Amino acid sequence: MLGRLIVALMLVTTVAACSRVAESRFNPFNWFGRSEQATVVATNPNADPRPLIAQITSLQVEQVPSGAIIRATGLPNRQGFFDGDLVPLNAEAPQDGVLSYQFRISAPFVRTRVGTPQSREVLVGRFVSEQTLQGVRQIRVSGSANALAVRR
Repeated sequence: MLGRLIVALMLVTTVAACSRVAESRFNPFNWFGRSEQATVVATNPNADPRPLIAQITSLQVEQVPSGAIIRATGLPNRQGFFDGDLVPLNAEAPQDGVLSYQFRISAPFVRTRVGTPQSREVLVGRFVSEQTLQGVRQIRVSGSANALAVRR
């Protein structure tokens, strides 16, 4: 009888170890998945005078208690770019479940070197409230050459 109980406990432990909560949809940190390529959204250039960043290299959405933080990493053509921001499209209201942003950044005032990709990286973030995230299935960030998106 004791042997069966030990075998049963070992079997239950083995089966429980196969399913990982860290990778499941029940884990709130996995509500938004990994970033993927998306189409670039064109808008009115008069809305913000800053140019779009040349390339977006990564996009993450991190859950926080009152909403989420969108973090995007971009790569301008050369060093010295500053004042980066994720500019919301459509007054930060989701369209068809998609919340869209543009990665805009100010160009340097003087001519600068190209430099290494690591020295040119620019990281920006934006807080989004739970109310704004209601009904959102995808978050998309566009640059001039590419766009990345994360899905729930």
